[in-house]
Amino acid sequence: MERVRDVSELPKAHLHLHFTGSMRPATLLELADKHGVRLPETLTEALSRGESPELRATDERGWFRFQRLYDAARSCLQDPEDIQRLVREAAEEDLRDGSGWLEIQVDPTSYAPRLGGLIPALEIILDAVETTVRDTGIGMRLLVAANRMKHPLDARTLARLAVRYADRGVVGFGLSNDERRGMARDFDRAFAIARDGGLLSAPHGGELTGPMSVRDCLDDLEADRIGHGVRAAEDPRLLKRLADRQVTCEVCPASNVALGVYEKPEDVPLRTLFEAGVPMALGADDPLLFGARLAAQYEIARQHHGFTDAELAELARQSVRGAAAPEAVKRKLLAGVDDWLAA
Repeated sequence: MERVRDVSELPKAHLHLHFTGSMRPATLLELADKHGVRLPETLTEALSRGESPELRATDERGWFRFQRLYDAARSCLQDPEDIQRLVREAAEEDLRDGSGWLEIQVDPTSYAPRLGGLIPALEIILDAVETTVRDTGIGMRLLVAANRMKHPLDARTLARLAVRYADRGVVGFGLSNDERRGMARDFDRAFAIARDGGLLSAPHGGELTGPMSVRDCLDDLEADRIGHGVRAAEDPRLLKRLADRQVTCEVCPASNVALGVYEKPEDVPLRTLFEAGVPMALGADDPLLFGARLAAQYEIARQHHGFTDAELAELARQSVRGAAAPEAVKRKLLAGVDDWLAA
C-alpha cells in the first residue's frame, strides 16, 4: 500500500490568492471591532461558528452577494498596521501549508481611499511584503489586478503603475471580478503595457463562463497564466492549446464548489486537465470566505480525484514552474518536492 505523505509538508508555490480574501476569520472580526465596522450578520455569524458563509455566484445576484461580503471585509483594512498584519498572517498560513513562494493579488484602487491614494496604497502593501519576506523567509511577490467592472482606462493606469513598481516586487498583471462583464479585448491595451514592462499576464477566465473566456484571455491578452481556467475542460482543442503552450491554470477547487461552478469537489475537472497535460497551480482563492487554504486543495485532489503522492508532487512542480520566482528559488523548491516524494 502506498504511503500517504503529509501534503502540508510538500513544497509548492501559491499563485492564486486574493488580498482581502487571504485574511484569517478571527483577524477580520478583530479589525471590524477595532474600526467600528458593522459586518453583515450572515458573515459574522458564520465566521463566529468557524464556518464559511453560504455562497452561490452562478447568477449575477449571487455574485453581487459574494462581492458585498468581500467589500465588507475589505472595509476593515484601514491603516498600514492592518495591511502589515494581513500580509504577515497570509505568509504564515502559506508556510504552514508548505508554500515557499506566494504571489498575492491586489487591486490597490480598492484600498486607496483609506491609505492616502493609489500610489501610497501600493507602496504600503509592497512595504508589508518586503518586511514579511525578511521576517518569515517566504518568497513573496505582488500581482496587480484590474477590475473588469471598471473602465479599461482605469486598467491602463494600473498597468503603468504596476510596471513602475516592477523593481519593488510587482511581477504580474491580472484581471478579476465577474467575467460575464467586461470583454477581455477591452483590456488588451492595459495588458500590452504590462507585458512591455516585463510583467506576467495572468487574467481570470473560464470560471463563471465557458471555454470562450479562456480563449479570449489567450487571444486578446496573451495570457501566460489563467486564473481558474477550469471550463477549458469542456473543449478538447482548447485543452491541447493550453498544454502545447504550457499555460498554467490557477485552479481553485474549493472556491469552484463554494461558488456553484461545480456541485461537488469530484466534479471539478482536475483529472481532465492533468491528463491533457495542462499545467496547474492549485490555489485557495479567498479562504476567508471559502474556508479551505492551500494544503486543503491538494487534499481535494487526493481524496476526490484519486491523485497519488507522485501526482501531487507533479502538481506542486507545475505550480513552481508557473511562478514568477527566480530560478534559484524554483530549483530549491523543486528539489524539496523530490525530497518529499523520496522521504
